[in-house]
Amino acid sequence: MPRINFTKKAIDSLPIPPDGRRATYTDNKVQGLELRVTSKGTKTFSCQRWIKATGRPERVTLGRYPGMTIEQARKHALQVSSAIADGNNPAEVQRQLRGEPTFEDLFADYMKRHSIPRKRTWREDQRNYDRHLAPTLGRRKLSSLARKDFAQVHSAISKTAPAHANKVLALCSVVFSWAIGAGVWDGQNPAASIKKNQVRSRDRFLQHHELPRFFQSLAAEPSDTARDFFLACLLTGARRANVLAMRWDQLDLGEGVWRIPDTKNGEPQLVTLASQLVSVLEGRWQSASSPWVFPGSGKTGHYQEPRKGWERILARAQALGIVKALATAEAWEDSLVNEAAELALTRPHHVQQRYTVEIERHGLDPESFALANLRIHDLRRTLGSWQARHGASLAIIGKSLNHKSVQSTAIYARLDIDPVRDSVTRAVDNLLAAGGLSELGEVVPFDRSRS
Repeated sequence: MPRINFTKKAIDSLPIPPDGRRATYTDNKVQGLELRVTSKGTKTFSCQRWIKATGRPERVTLGRYPGMTIEQARKHALQVSSAIADGNNPAEVQRQLRGEPTFEDLFADYMKRHSIPRKRTWREDQRNYDRHLAPTLGRRKLSSLARKDFAQVHSAISKTAPAHANKVLALCSVVFSWAIGAGVWDGQNPAASIKKNQVRSRDRFLQHHELPRFFQSLAAEPSDTARDFFLACLLTGARRANVLAMRWDQLDLGEGVWRIPDTKNGEPQLVTLASQLVSVLEGRWQSASSPWVFPGSGKTGHYQEPRKGWERILARAQALGIVKALATAEAWEDSLVNEAAELALTRPHHVQQRYTVEIERHGLDPESFALANLRIHDLRRTLGSWQARHGASLAIIGKSLNHKSVQSTAIYARLDIDPVRDSVTRAVDNLLAAGGLSELGEVVPFDRSRS
């Protein structure tokens, strides 16, 4: 039986035996570890050890290569050797190996006992597992998972989403930390101490020159639920999850106040409602048939996934930017401006097709007119930014947005709702004015002079 150093290069280059034959190779690093190669090219790790009680050797199958790595096979072979040395039956050792929980088992236990009962963001945990962890790590035995496995997952996600990669890595570490604390795992935390990506704090918000296009695109949104939802996100600065779950019994429209009973930082929040938003909510209340301000058809009963509506708004805003640039460059007549603007608001994806020649002639880049990288969460940041622009203190902004920090929490707690209301009202008035609106729902003529 040939002895070789089990390396990826060595195993991948092993010859395929003739039909009906099988070749067996022994690792020269871990005693008893073998690799059997069939005539069909199947390569299987096993551990063969001499059993004193029977006076004959026994073989325990470990797993197939490359699904089981060399490092994993060596680790399992040492476990088998140790168990047999302690007098355990090889068949029992095999059953223990097969019965060891997988990462999928551990994560399900974590969700059931910790995440769902205690975390408002448990659905995000499940989505991150399903998308990034289940395909590669879900079926792996816990003892086979090493630090490099989680480092590879982190590295793969980092190529396109560095900040999100950090979140997924943190989730993995939390799962193992919980398991160790709960006594369901007595090993190490393989996701700990992996270097995270350096990510700059995001400071994107709607700029002055972007507001007219944004408000025109928002007003043209055919779904009143999506339109009013995004408006509420912008004018309250509240977190998306809280706006989605807004209930009528949390609102006092007469006083212009929304009381959120449970927020991300674990404390209730009193949100001041600008008069413009109160008018919109009063309109929704007149036809309300659900306890939710933004009802939906899903299990929760409220609106859940606003992403498609958001994409429609951004597409219209980009199309308006293209039309405006062409109108300025070619001095279009008002009739053509109005026609093109209507097309941008109703069929935005056709704008680029219709004006392809003009766009190329002027050397315009359609992507330069997109509201680049604008996310739904940036609407929350927009209100705070406009408050700061118009003189609000950091304490007032923190109270408005329900920020929580060691340094400023005591200050926030002493603030009254009135200065917060004044600050939000001033910010909303100026924000709407910059967008060419004085009252919500007003149709604003297309102004080519605005950038």
